[in-house]
Order: sequence, then C-alpha cells, then structure tokens
Amino acid sequence: MNGLVVGAGEMGRWLVDVLEDGGLDVGVADADPDVASALADAVAGARAVPLDGADRPAEGAFDLVCVAVPIPAAEEAIADAAPLADLALLDVTGTMTDPVAAMREHAPGRERVSLHPLFAADAEPGNVAVVVDAAGPVTDAVRETLAERENHLFETTPAEHDRAMETVQARVHAAVLAYGLAAEEVPEEFHTPVSAGLTELVERVTGGDGRVYADIQAAFAGADDVADAARRVAEADRETFRQLYEDV
Repeated sequence: MNGLVVGAGEMGRWLVDVLEDGGLDVGVADADPDVASALADAVAGARAVPLDGADRPAEGAFDLVCVAVPIPAAEEAIADAAPLADLALLDVTGTMTDPVAAMREHAPGRERVSLHPLFAADAEPGNVAVVVDAAGPVTDAVRETLAERENHLFETTPAEHDRAMETVQARVHAAVLAYGLAAEEVPEEFHTPVSAGLTELVERVTGGDGRVYADIQAAFAGADDVADAARRVAEADRETFRQLYEDV
C-alpha cells in the first residue's frame, strides 16, 4: 500500500509519520519541490514526488492521497491531486465544508475522509474531528492508526465542524491576541492565576505561524463577535457589568 502527502508543512510532516506508522510507503509533494525533498530526506523511507512536468506520476499511482495544504489552497490542491488517488482521498486542511465538496466533485467512486487534528503536530495525542464522506478500508486503516497513537477520533458533519471552529479557533484566537495587544508588562509577582494563564496562552499562540492564524481568521467568522463583546464590557456601567457577568 502506498500513499502520497501533498503539502510538506507542519501537518504534512505529521501525516507522513502517521502513514509510515500504518505501514504505507510514503511519497511527499509540495508547491516548493525543495521543501518536499527536505522532508523526504529527513524521513527514512519517504521520497519526494514532483507534481509538475514530465515526472508527474500517472493517474491512480497512489492508493491513498492526503492533502495537507493551507486553507486558501485546499480546493485547488484537491482538484489537482485527486486524479493521483486510486482508492482514497483524504484532507487535513482545517476547514471541512469546501474540501469535502471538492473531494466529492473530483474523486467520485473513491473513499473520501476529512480530518482535523485539533492540536499542533508536536502536541499529539489529542482530539481529531472526522467527516466520513465515503468510507472504505484504506481510510479506516488511517483512522485505526490514529486511534492506536492514542488520539480521540469523533465523527461530525462539515457544517457542525466549521460552525464550531468559529468559537474554538476564530473567537479564541481573537480574544487571546487582543489581550496580548492590550496587556502591559508587569513584574511576575503581580500576576494572578488568571492573568498568568492568559499570558501563557498568548505565548503559546504567538509561538506558531502567523500565516496559519491569518488563514483561520479569514476562513471563519467570530472575531467581530469578540470585538463587540469587549466593547459592551468596556462601556458597561456597574449594573450592566454585573448583568454581563451573570449572563456569562
């Protein structure tokens, strides 16, 4: 059984490890061939695969193709990579409604699954949201490997997932970054458990890739709601503030 991972960023690297853990021979491709080659060189048994030119693999060359590209590139990448999948197509792009629709359009008759690991690659194990659009043994095996790695997989729908991301990603990130922008440095001994926790969250969020967070904010609504809520708190008189507190 062989697989191809399209996208050699953080989640692509993670997927290569997952597929190899499941016993697949793995190829890796990226819009930047040098990035794909670097990942292939770093992982024993992996090989770089060109997506352009005369050396592009034939249609159906891989049993499983996994797309792990940034959110804005998801639909185009799925359309381009789908013909290379003989049995199954899978994505981990971060949204679900549009990628699932794209997989359904470009990979009819094949297994189709969308995954969203709700953690950074270096924070595994964790929760993994799963949309099974067309089940089968190849993608079942990937899910079994993820479960064996002690992840908790749960099934959802594209609409439910994307709606949840408005809160757990867009609103959360907006709130954390807003606190980071508004906060002033204070001596450590002044921190309360709440402020220390928020400061740790700011450090965790800003330790990632700002482009990824920008893609999330562009993909999901929610940040405006945080801004509106903060304005209501800031403008509240004493009684209104107390009521807002009770409402929460």
